[in-house]
Amino acid sequence: MKKQNNYSVPGFLASSVSAGLKKRGELDLSLIFSQKKAVAAGVFTTNKVKAAPVLLSQKRTKKGSIRAVVANTGYANACTGIRGMNHAIQTAEMVAKGLEIDPEETVVASTGVIGAYLPFNLIKEAIPDLVKSLSPNGFKSVAEALMTTDSFPKVSYFKGNAGGNPYRLLGIAKGAGMIMPNMATMLSFLLTDINIDSQTLWPIFRSAAECTFNRITVDGETSTNDMVLIMANGVAGNRSLNRSAIKEFERGLTDVMGELAYMIAKDGEGATTVVVIEVKGAATKDDANIAARAIGNSNLVKTAIFGQDPNWGRIMAALGRSEIKMEENKVQIWIEGIKIVDGGLMTSEKEEREAAEEMKKGQITIIIHLNQGRWKDRITTCDLTYDYIRINADYRT
Repeated sequence: MKKQNNYSVPGFLASSVSAGLKKRGELDLSLIFSQKKAVAAGVFTTNKVKAAPVLLSQKRTKKGSIRAVVANTGYANACTGIRGMNHAIQTAEMVAKGLEIDPEETVVASTGVIGAYLPFNLIKEAIPDLVKSLSPNGFKSVAEALMTTDSFPKVSYFKGNAGGNPYRLLGIAKGAGMIMPNMATMLSFLLTDINIDSQTLWPIFRSAAECTFNRITVDGETSTNDMVLIMANGVAGNRSLNRSAIKEFERGLTDVMGELAYMIAKDGEGATTVVVIEVKGAATKDDANIAARAIGNSNLVKTAIFGQDPNWGRIMAALGRSEIKMEENKVQIWIEGIKIVDGGLMTSEKEEREAAEEMKKGQITIIIHLNQGRWKDRITTCDLTYDYIRINADYRT
């Protein structure tokens, strides 16, 4: 993974402006533009209530290529009916006109308060400046503009090589609360100059999303606006991708998306501890995933972690209600490598005290072995704190 301060991908430009959508005059409207037609793919929220920009972008991305993404914060443009859809379409049309491209190649993303209409005149007035300020070095400002309750911008970068041609991969994301992707409030944009066809890109991208963004949870909430898009413009000039190059790209993409997903969990609203939940020995693949999610979404488990209390009974209770195949007397639990449960029973008070000390770290791993089969899975989550309630209680007021 390449760490740096100046992020750029050949053939892509970006910009951000303050349109007055946020209360304090911060950056809140962003644009990403590919100077060439880009192969594209996307995954979107499975929530049955989908925001207008999700519906529009989902439809346009299915065509397999896009050139521009315009994103606003402050207003989700969800539950806004025909008026909201018209605003999404008109936003795309105005951006496309400024860029001199087909509106069908322009998609829209929004995040913010559900049910509030976009202050469309503010967006309309800001678009000329947004287009005019496009720059190869504008991506860090996009990461900042996407932030709502986020406490830091989320960017990840990878450099690879395909057939002797170097390429770059940049990932940007926002998200801190309302997070449990089945494809959370989460937006992510991935940009690369590698030359890759859609038939090769799609399965790699979908698999990477499944094992990264779909393996985090902050609060068990799935947003109306989740969207992850990838654009590949081919500027790197590689003629073809052999198996080795495809594997390297797949690894780089998974690493970038994995780092962004980790940042989202770490930045969970009010969070003080990142928690990796690993479930092993499940009877089925689904059981492993269900068990990990049950523990990762348990408010009682998450508050115990905030209190640095190795209260393993809460983990057992979460497993017991998850409807997976399990036998209480076969369960084993470790916190940071310290076995606190064996055969469904506490090992000793000494181990509990040691585990409590380990829980003072900023990141911990909890391993649960069900001893029912060979399947395993993991979920990354965070603790639940007083600040989570404060942030969400005051979100609109």
